[in-house]
Amino acid sequence: MRRMRLDRLLTRAGVTRREAAALVRRGCVLCNGRPVSDPACLLDLDEDRVTLNGQSVRTDAHFYVMLHKPAGVVTATEDGRFGTVMDCLPKALRGWDLLPVGRLDRDTTGLLFLTDDGQLGHRLISPRWEQEKVYVALVTGRVTERDAARMDEGIPLSDFTCRPARLTVLEAGDSQSLCEVTVTEGKYHQVKRMFGALGHEVLTLHRRRVAGIDLDPALEPGQWRELTREEISHLYAVTEMEAPDHG
Repeated sequence: MRRMRLDRLLTRAGVTRREAAALVRRGCVLCNGRPVSDPACLLDLDEDRVTLNGQSVRTDAHFYVMLHKPAGVVTATEDGRFGTVMDCLPKALRGWDLLPVGRLDRDTTGLLFLTDDGQLGHRLISPRWEQEKVYVALVTGRVTERDAARMDEGIPLSDFTCRPARLTVLEAGDSQSLCEVTVTEGKYHQVKRMFGALGHEVLTLHRRRVAGIDLDPALEPGQWRELTREEISHLYAVTEMEAPDHG
């Protein structure tokens, strides 16, 4: 049985707990078709159905977002200097306590998941679970097959040796090369440092796939959508977790 206080549930509809209490007093909140008198009452999220001003309040176990992260924002819930990925989401979602799954550098774009399921998020980023993350990188210089072989061997950096990574050269020129690189870990600045160890500076970096799910091509930078049920089921399957029931 999944239980939650009514006022906590109502924050998922974008109201504060104080506002939730006022809405309950005004009779705007119904549980199974009847007015509720106590904003602190416990609900059975598997059985009870709640409406606010006639609109259903979601009782899903968790919430899952796919975001096309734009350049210029940091992957954090708050920051004193820069905008964050949370600024790309409507304020109504703040009640779900969403957290970014991993991080992308401020100038890196592309696929970012956000969810309130901390265990799922951990398994998606933990090197132990070896979830593939695919990036497209524009770098300086001509990337060669030797570079690809070195990445496949695992590049030693100053503080650790990278796991073997798969490098595919999409376009090679004397001044710039476009590459796709697949890693199964995601340490700080790792992809940039790997190319740097090979003598190439990363000019742009874009993540297009995580754990077998591609960034939706319909999403422009800064746009988001919920994950589909099929995508959610896939993520739980590859992390060997049981998917929660949908409300």
